[in-house]
Amino acid sequence: MSHWVIAPVILPAMMAAFIVLVVRFHPLLQRVFSLAGTVAILAVAAGLYWTTSDGTILLYQLGNWAAPFGIVLVADRLSALFVLLTSVLAVPVLLYAIGSGWDMRGRHFHALFQFQLMGILGAFLTGDAFNLFVFFEVLLIASYGLMIHSGGARRFRVGVQYVVYNLLGSTLFLFALGTIYAETGTLNMADLAQRIAALPMDDSAGIRVAAVMLLMVFAVKAAILPLHFWLPAAYATSPGPVAALFAVMTKVGAYSIIRFYTLIFPPDLAITQGLFDTWLLPAALLTLTLGMLGILGARRLDDLVAFAVVGSMGMLMIAISVFTPAGIAAALYYAVHSTLATAALFLLADVVGERRAGGSLGYDPAPPIPGSGLVAGLFFAAAIAMAGLPPLSGFVGKLLILNATMADARMAWVWAVILSTSLIAVIGFSRAGSAIFWKAYAPEATLPDAPPQPAEPAPPLDAAPRPTALPMVAVGALMALLVAVTVFAGPLQRNFAATAAQLFAPAPYISVVLETPGRTVGHDDGEGH
Repeated sequence: MSHWVIAPVILPAMMAAFIVLVVRFHPLLQRVFSLAGTVAILAVAAGLYWTTSDGTILLYQLGNWAAPFGIVLVADRLSALFVLLTSVLAVPVLLYAIGSGWDMRGRHFHALFQFQLMGILGAFLTGDAFNLFVFFEVLLIASYGLMIHSGGARRFRVGVQYVVYNLLGSTLFLFALGTIYAETGTLNMADLAQRIAALPMDDSAGIRVAAVMLLMVFAVKAAILPLHFWLPAAYATSPGPVAALFAVMTKVGAYSIIRFYTLIFPPDLAITQGLFDTWLLPAALLTLTLGMLGILGARRLDDLVAFAVVGSMGMLMIAISVFTPAGIAAALYYAVHSTLATAALFLLADVVGERRAGGSLGYDPAPPIPGSGLVAGLFFAAAIAMAGLPPLSGFVGKLLILNATMADARMAWVWAVILSTSLIAVIGFSRAGSAIFWKAYAPEATLPDAPPQPAEPAPPLDAAPRPTALPMVAVGALMALLVAVTVFAGPLQRNFAATAAQLFAPAPYISVVLETPGRTVGHDDGEGH
């Protein structure tokens, strides 16, 4: 049993409690401890990823109670990857929040930030379906507090809608879990995999219903059409660093679909045959189309990035819905890319809003913003990555997804939608960039008959506040990570292929969790077996 597996859950929980109880009236100490805790989580996540990269599966039993009776946390290639991705994203996002002052525009930002990390990381590590529901609720409560941070009537209204809709999803989740428990007598994922596989076909109606309900719950979290409509307004109205952290929150839904429908309801399972492959791919194609049309029709930069999240989830779900090792491997690469790219775009949108006259994010002409050359260059690079143009990681991710769907009977539809929506995304991002950064600003003309007005004296140079460097450092770090994902695409894809192979050979995972004889906790052959 490895005690390091619980560290990504315990560290943010303890740090959040410490910030609230001890340093709540000391802003500097809040920043120091929150940043130190997040860096510590990143170090632990890197250690878990390194340990599991050879196929090792780590198990932690709370209270030393063995599964399926006790609560377990499990770290394998897949969960360690998403824990590392979340931790890598959290550091620059927190640096941006500190450098921009967003963390001090309301109360308890750092405590909520840590609780949000606890919920997300716990959802990735849990080996129990009921505790997945628990961690969903933790991240939901924390995300609501972060979403309405610094207040505002519109933000509060959208936040209430977000909570109500997600609570309906949570209720459906409970119904699904109750049905599964009534049919199998367990909620441990490894135990469920064995018991559901042994169910007779004539006694599988309840499980089939529960499988569909679970997929609907995860589709809500992943913002798949038609269950996506909570996302654009919620992400667009959130504070910039909060929306950037939320870039990984939709991946919790994608992760849950991958985990449940390779371990518990695998593609070759007879009782769920044909339940998902008939409509999941069309829903993903429609989600991608809607997201890219939203990019084209957006009139504000924050709305554009929010619809880019919807489109990216559609692209991700196209790869997942194939349910092959090649498709899952491509989905993992695209998940890493899209998380970093959308987070960078949200932070850049916030930079524009902070520096632009009146804080407007609309496409109306406005005076040039301070440091417009650097901001425009970073936006250009992030837009290239998000639209899937060469040479950045978005292009590599789309190629992998196109390649993974070549064996599918619906390949023509997939290729046509991906290529056409890529063109739409290019037009939408080009329009937004030119309107924000390059459209000419014409000050209001003087009436012909009016006497010329004397020029106002220019304000002293020290009068205008100078933007701090830390926000741009955070954005630059995300863009550097995108470049690294592009440069090391080959090694990353080989690792993701091994991860997919491990998912489609779940016997070692089950034996480790249930501690059956012959369990595999050590090295594999490099292919995930």
